[in-house]
Amino acid sequence: MPAAARKTVVVLGAGPGLGMSIAHRFGREGYAVALISRTDARHPGYVAALAEAGIEAASFAADVRDRDRLLSTLDAINERFGTIDVLYYGPGAADLDAPRRPITQTTSDDAREAMNIMYPAVDAVGAVLPGMVERGEGGLLFAGGLSAVMPMPALGDLALSAAALRNYALTLNAALAGEGVYAGSLIIGGLVERGDIYRLVTSQPERFGDVGSRSLDPDVIADTAWDLYAKRDRPEATFSAFK
Repeated sequence: MPAAARKTVVVLGAGPGLGMSIAHRFGREGYAVALISRTDARHPGYVAALAEAGIEAASFAADVRDRDRLLSTLDAINERFGTIDVLYYGPGAADLDAPRRPITQTTSDDAREAMNIMYPAVDAVGAVLPGMVERGEGGLLFAGGLSAVMPMPALGDLALSAAALRNYALTLNAALAGEGVYAGSLIIGGLVERGDIYRLVTSQPERFGDVGSRSLDPDVIADTAWDLYAKRDRPEATFSAFK
């Protein structure tokens, strides 16, 4: 596809589960894919898998909490592909084994630490939104946890950041109505298959128990993400394995 006609999706938080499902789903629609994750250790495999599916892709290493690195990476993607047409924001937990304090024990330091996953979303949007508005088209998709809409006291500070991210997405959706730019929220409750957290939990049944069928298919979530963006008939979708 000629560069002038090709659109690009940035997958910020590229992992083997939902991140790669988003990449494949948008790639099937003709989008080039820019993958961003904290390290590049798995990037060759990701890019190769996309290439095998006929999808143009490039990978970049950046920790979203490093603002300068994040912004320079988005600049590099924009320079390489010409535009950033869709931004998917779904970075995972930095420390999968980090214990959580329940909400009754959450401190202000805990809350500030949890919000470090929220602030980069604002930075990323600030970098890509002006171009989208100028072109009159684009999309912003944010993946967050079920604690944004359902009280889950055991998650403590994570519930605060999940609610903030959801509110940001929905408020952007309202603000951008009529601008040609869509913003939407994916609310995810449960283990996403093939993802790192899923692999951790299922590898330690003595610690976490048997998850059985209480998991979510990332391809289904990615299909819905595409539908949200393409149809623009609702601002969010919820996926729960706890029904």
